[in-house]
Amino acid sequence: MLKRLSSISVHGGENRIFESVTTPIVQTSTYFFKDTHQIKAFIEGKYHHYEYGRYNNPTREAAERKLAALEGGEHCILFDSGMSAVAATILGYVESGDHVILTDDCYRQTMQFIEAVLPRFNVNATIVPIRDYNGMENSIRPETRLIFSESPTNPYLNILDIRRIAEMGKDHKVVTVIDSTFGTPYNQRPLELGIDIVIHSGTKYFGGHNDILIGAVIGEESVLSPIREYQRIVGGVPDPHGCYLLIRGLKSCAVRMEHVNASAMKVAEFLEGHSMVRRVYYPGLPSHQDYQLASRQMKGFGAVVTFEINGEWEETEKFLNGLELCLLAPSFGGPETLVTHPASMSYYSMSREERIKQGILDELIRVAVGLEDTQDIIDDLNQALNKCS
Repeated sequence: MLKRLSSISVHGGENRIFESVTTPIVQTSTYFFKDTHQIKAFIEGKYHHYEYGRYNNPTREAAERKLAALEGGEHCILFDSGMSAVAATILGYVESGDHVILTDDCYRQTMQFIEAVLPRFNVNATIVPIRDYNGMENSIRPETRLIFSESPTNPYLNILDIRRIAEMGKDHKVVTVIDSTFGTPYNQRPLELGIDIVIHSGTKYFGGHNDILIGAVIGEESVLSPIREYQRIVGGVPDPHGCYLLIRGLKSCAVRMEHVNASAMKVAEFLEGHSMVRRVYYPGLPSHQDYQLASRQMKGFGAVVTFEINGEWEETEKFLNGLELCLLAPSFGGPETLVTHPASMSYYSMSREERIKQGILDELIRVAVGLEDTQDIIDDLNQALNKCS
């Protein structure tokens, strides 16, 4: 009966114990059995029963069902953070001697996991430019287990041809994974385009209030099985209260995305017309190199706008210090508009030369548009930009 995202956001997956409208927080780590007969029936699969919090929890299961419904997948596995979800997905599939393919514009921590952690397990990786589809296909080996990418990417909002990646994976019998955190199910549907696994940092738009850490992996149960088994052994599960807050956030996700999509478009258009802005990166603008692909593949273009100050560090610092409404902070997806300076936040541990090689310029700014009045956001950006000149 539930076909549209706003309705699924509100009603999908709910576990309304005791006829409660809101799914309750089942705050327990373990569950008891009435007698040995119940234990035997449970072990034989004849009786559904909760056993231990690392394996399952009613609040968590409700959140997982809701997310699976929103993304159009059979099942969802929740983790205690987005990076836990990334790591478990990869480690659930690889063993010594295996190979994975990663696009070069993925989230920095994902890249660090691939480059710093996987070699310890004798797992090799090939990193290819995000638009080099021929290079990606030519990199596939008999031992390749995963093609892992992200769309839109952070911070440049590059768009991957998701259907093409999915077809490549099916042709070569390699599992395809897309981190769709920036996209959300409201704006794009990777599973419907043929991708095997979708990953989200639920900390962002799903939670929606900057108050939880949570990650999600969504797909068919047969594909998720190795990841589920990995989690069952090592943990990495979210707590029931975090899952409750996730459910709360998901109920307003569709309406929030509709608002921030429209607001970010206006912010991007404003920035593109300002004399102190050298370049704007937003897939909803015709100037973005992936505009045509994004228009075909996405319903909306998201709330993140990246741009370059028309100047160097001196002008950039004046802009950052001149903000009054927008907050200087990492992350995105909450009610507050957050401005991130990648060079001094996410990439601060790298030398300037290393950062520039990766395209992280001193004058690069990322704006995660929040729920404030759009004109107030624009006015704040405008007065801060005017202090640069």
